[in-house]
Amino acid sequence: MPYLIAVGVVVFFIVLLITFWYITVPLVIIALLVWLTPKLVRRIRKRRYFASATFAAHKAEIAALTAEHNEIAQYVAEIRERGSFEIGAAGTGRHAHLATFENTSAHNYKRDRNVASYAAENVHNCSLQVVRNAAGNPIKYVSKYFDIKANEETLADVEALGKSIASLESAVSNLQTRESQIVGMVNPPAFIMKYYAAEFMEQVGVELSPVVVPYPEYRFEYVSAGGNSSQRATVKMDTETIDAMVEYLAGSIKFRKSAAGQRALMTAKLRHFIRSRDEWTCLNCAASVRVEPNLLLEVDHIRPVSRGGLTQVENLQTLCWRCNRAKSNKIVAA
Repeated sequence: MPYLIAVGVVVFFIVLLITFWYITVPLVIIALLVWLTPKLVRRIRKRRYFASATFAAHKAEIAALTAEHNEIAQYVAEIRERGSFEIGAAGTGRHAHLATFENTSAHNYKRDRNVASYAAENVHNCSLQVVRNAAGNPIKYVSKYFDIKANEETLADVEALGKSIASLESAVSNLQTRESQIVGMVNPPAFIMKYYAAEFMEQVGVELSPVVVPYPEYRFEYVSAGGNSSQRATVKMDTETIDAMVEYLAGSIKFRKSAAGQRALMTAKLRHFIRSRDEWTCLNCAASVRVEPNLLLEVDHIRPVSRGGLTQVENLQTLCWRCNRAKSNKIVAA
């Protein structure tokens, strides 16, 4: 019945529009003009601004800054490609692809049901109690149910993950800071950044990096037998969580003072200490944040971990991103 009433109302208005076309047509045209005029005006203003001598002058002034921004954007892509962003997987759905699953409940037609993610490696299907325990003690439960063993090999994997995450976090943040600086130096009209921000960056010559930090996420998921209720606890492996994981695993390893165990002691706190110790200056080229406020600094192993180096204060140094990129896994004296 409600549908018939709705159809009747629509038909009634259509008849009115057709009958009084000499009134409705001008009103529609006026409405379209009111809607389109601001957009047309903005487009005209935008074209004039990007073609102006003022914009060209600003673009030339920031050419060097733009070029360096684009180099860092490429470096961000390199970090993402070579980085390690996985440390464990759930075993509950490891062979789920070998079977088919369907909900054959006789009452399934009544409402949509919650469905468990049986085949996902980052999801552990479990009881409600495990979900709640994982929410209260995430590091312990991620380690237990996602096969992250407390041994030196895993510690090395966690360090690699932490290094990749920290490098990307710093680089992405640095790009965002530079983009803000570029906008501030050019100081475009407000409507440009409101409606044409991406085109502004393209006109300036900035290559916007699509890379975001791919934080691994581990999920504990409970779905009731009938599918009527579900709860989940999600653990995002950001820098803070990774540092806590390093501390948890290191505390569980009996011989954590060994050379292999020392590899995994790199934390955000230690990175900050090394940069501060080195006075926020690259020890290779002497570039410093005092001269370049937006300088991207990284903490490097003097003797690389792959060649036996340890994560110890005396084996760590501050390098700018250019010097660290050039060094790779070579041994260079601090």
